[in-house]
Amino acid sequence: MIILMEEQIKPKAGFLFEVSWEVCNKVGGINTVLKSKAAKIVEYYGGNYCMIGPYFADKVSEFEEMLPRPEFKKAFNQLKEEGINCHYGKWLITGQPLVILIDFPMNNDKINQIKKEMWDAFKIDSLRAGYDYDEPLIWGYYVAKLIEFLADSEKKTVVQFHEWLSGSALLYLRRNNVKVGTIFTTHATVLGRTLANNNINFYSTLHKINKQEEIYKWFIEAKHQLESSAAQNANVFTTVSEITGIEAEHFLGRKPDLLSLNGLDIDKFSTFEESSIEHRKQREKIKEFLLYYFFPYYSFELEDVLFYFTAGRYEFRDKGIDIFIAALGKLNERLKKDKVKKTIVAFLWVPANVKGIKPELLESRTFFKDIKDVMDDEINAIKQKITYLIVSKNKIKDESIFDENKLLELKKKVARLQRNGFPPIATHYLYEGNDIILNKIREANLDNSKDDPVKIVFYPIYLSGADGLLDLSYYDAMQGCHLGVFPSFYEPWGYTPLEAGALGVSSVTTDLAGFGRYVGKLPRSKENEGVFVLKRFGNEDNTIINELTNIMYNFSNLPKLDRIANKLEARRLASTADWKFFIKNYIEAHNLALKRVFD
Repeated sequence: MIILMEEQIKPKAGFLFEVSWEVCNKVGGINTVLKSKAAKIVEYYGGNYCMIGPYFADKVSEFEEMLPRPEFKKAFNQLKEEGINCHYGKWLITGQPLVILIDFPMNNDKINQIKKEMWDAFKIDSLRAGYDYDEPLIWGYYVAKLIEFLADSEKKTVVQFHEWLSGSALLYLRRNNVKVGTIFTTHATVLGRTLANNNINFYSTLHKINKQEEIYKWFIEAKHQLESSAAQNANVFTTVSEITGIEAEHFLGRKPDLLSLNGLDIDKFSTFEESSIEHRKQREKIKEFLLYYFFPYYSFELEDVLFYFTAGRYEFRDKGIDIFIAALGKLNERLKKDKVKKTIVAFLWVPANVKGIKPELLESRTFFKDIKDVMDDEINAIKQKITYLIVSKNKIKDESIFDENKLLELKKKVARLQRNGFPPIATHYLYEGNDIILNKIREANLDNSKDDPVKIVFYPIYLSGADGLLDLSYYDAMQGCHLGVFPSFYEPWGYTPLEAGALGVSSVTTDLAGFGRYVGKLPRSKENEGVFVLKRFGNEDNTIINELTNIMYNFSNLPKLDRIANKLEARRLASTADWKFFIKNYIEAHNLALKRVFD
């Protein structure tokens, strides 16, 4: 049974296929989009919804294989005659959508044939294309063959394709006049991402960019032309944000018919009250980490510490890591000058190519745990002695809590923990000897010296919850912090500030991020913004760095009640991006595609 919820519209398609390279295949943010919205799509289409992705035996995740239903089995057998194996089952996520994963051979003769067909029909120049183009190209070809076998005109089938990687499937259906409604959704354009990765501020010069010249300059002509052809030949074209729509209109030659914004299933996140409890719990774990990271060198008041962080892929410019570090340097000088009694510990949770944890850090952790174990063993006796001293109105001294031998033992253990020099900037050694994040930190004069109010920890591994240091998952670490900082230059949507808000954590985003532009148009509290939107569009880096410094400085001076008010507002703003509101954009796209094909 299909459950229709408030704010929803009725789907007109009898069957929906959704095609993406990231179905059961975690590569990037599209995987999050697919997983988080699956349950809502299932509510609309029930068993008449099926995702299609690639099958990689060594990488397939959360997939339960099952026997295919009869109509699928017939199509599978037809593909099997061409040497193609299809795996049918469920994606073991909320909603448990049906999934077909296609195991495709890398046959060079077939690839060349497809490339020729693409050139003849759409003038896609793939002479210089590499393996990363060929692999999705041939996968898409067999996706389309499968849909061609399964498409039912009476049932009215609609197919949604994500990104250029599924473009060959859409173009095959178009070239062979298969009667299905098609939607092409781009999450980031190939040319836009390439220019951004090469530090080109294309937003301010969109009208001046020579597309043909740029795509050949950067060796991306095949991907760009495939993407552009898919956008232009789809019955409906959508982008995930306003900023990507602006980019797509210039680079792909088509303005989106509508925006299919990215959301979250907010119900999967804790309530604000539960988040507050989690914040305190995770904050204490982070403070314990500081005790063996910084305190062997010097100490500071833990009750006056705020935790700022950024997180994401190692995209130095795109993710605004350069801006964040530069602003931290300015914040450090300003806090020092104004003698603000606050310590800011800034975490950079950005995975890099690491050799291993620094041995001195492992040693400090071992020594600290030794001290902690002694205290844990003595805790009941210590509580009894302190209770007696309080009730008897005696002064509490070390000697009145510990006997002479135990006190001497503890002093030796503490002495063993002490170190000279400065705390490390990074938790791990990196293979890259000239790492740009470490260089930027040095350039910002952030060296973790005792008199610096801004401390920095570059944590270049994924937060798995069992990494031998923090031992916190991504969400737990985020929840223990006070402010997430994501000053992105290129961010078609940007899940991190949205996830932070869903966890009750304030954040900074930009008007060059899809989520930032979305939030910027919502009615918001002027006193407590919750999600701060940096104006990067058309502004120089120095202006942006100064604005971010001001935001972080002002936040550090907020009273506790005002920080809580910001957390509440961040949570409220995140709740407006729930899939129960955004999913109707997808259904509208499906219905529009069918209207353009069947009416």
